[in-house]
Amino acid sequence: MLFFSFFKSLVGKDVVVELKNDLSIMGTLHSVDQYLNMKLSEITVADPERHPHMLSVKNCFIRGSVIRYVQLPADQVDTQLLQEASRKEILQSRQK
Repeated sequence: MLFFSFFKSLVGKDVVVELKNDLSIMGTLHSVDQYLNMKLSEITVADPERHPHMLSVKNCFIRGSVIRYVQLPADQVDTQLLQEASRKEILQSRQK
């Protein structure tokens, strides 16, 4: 749930999603669900010559299981908040 909450806080921000098939998609994060499936709007691809079929696509849904990396803008990530949430989650798991 930690990552779901974290990605929900990034809705409306620009991200780069790299898929397991080496396709990199840049766009605005429109929504994310508990499985880390993502909807991106206003997308572009990093290598249009290699993926010309993606040039006409403006919005997409990406299944969470095919995502390799999500690159975030450094100034949008609150590392203190993320570290604190991680500590809380670890403490809660130890109490069970």
